[in-house]
Amino acid sequence: MTTIQITRASDVLPPEEVAALQPTIDEINRLKKERNAIVAAHNYMTPDIYHLAADITGDSLALAYLALETDADVIVLAGVHFMAETAKLMSPQKTVLIPDLEAGCSLADNITGEDVRRLKEQYPGVPVVTYVNTSAEVKAESDITCTSSNALAVVESLGVPKVIFTPDMYLGKWVASQTDVEVVLWEGSCMVHERFTGEEISDYKRDMGDILVIAHPESPPDVLDAADYVGSTHGMINWVKRNQPKQVMMLTECSMADNVAEATPDTEYVRPCNLCPHMKKITLENIETSLETMTHQVEIDEDIAVRAREAVSRMLEVGRQD
Repeated sequence: MTTIQITRASDVLPPEEVAALQPTIDEINRLKKERNAIVAAHNYMTPDIYHLAADITGDSLALAYLALETDADVIVLAGVHFMAETAKLMSPQKTVLIPDLEAGCSLADNITGEDVRRLKEQYPGVPVVTYVNTSAEVKAESDITCTSSNALAVVESLGVPKVIFTPDMYLGKWVASQTDVEVVLWEGSCMVHERFTGEEISDYKRDMGDILVIAHPESPPDVLDAADYVGSTHGMINWVKRNQPKQVMMLTECSMADNVAEATPDTEYVRPCNLCPHMKKITLENIETSLETMTHQVEIDEDIAVRAREAVSRMLEVGRQD
């Protein structure tokens, strides 16, 4: 069973920790001003990055919009590599930096462009919907991308009886349960969300008085069946803001509860804690180094970029649905 942690807003960043980090934050801010740069942080970043270094925060879809809207010359992507690639796709004229090249994604590593080409040969004429948690190469072989917040809307926007959905099989199964469109799945999964189990959640509910549970659709079906709400990162945050429960169990990456606690101070977060080791490769220190040395710059082959950009742009036209 995973480790339980409880988070309140007062626990996020104690004053003593902020004081110790202040010299690093000051240098990051100086470099951002000098470079006309911003730090864009995913919800799974550690609280020091999310609350002290980030200029813009959000889920994958929010960060995709960011790349289109920012006036900065430099984007430091505090997240994983596919997110930095997506920012570069949408703003090719900007310099996009990722502080650690090893900040990858178990889900993105599960599929290649060649895999998608084989699927298209196996199902000729069937459009490919690809989750944004993929490389630019995979996006380039796809008709449209999606996030967990708009996956269902993207699938139904195509107006076809069948789609290929890659790479997350659990998100694909959840979409299939919500639509009449036939969904052909690729058997990929996220190393964070796949570790939750329905039995585990049932045990927690029994031991903690039927606590409310909210879950990400990348989780297995038995987990989603046990949840009171299923939605994207953005959707879960909004659900808590709307409902303001006294206590809630959030099934997702550990840092997210830390980061949203400040906006919902009356809610106690009880969470089975699964860390993403790839997200945790991004630190305040390597953000500072990234800005100082202008590394590591994200570059994408132009042929791949053109096709991948089209797939992402089609997703942005559908927009957010939760």
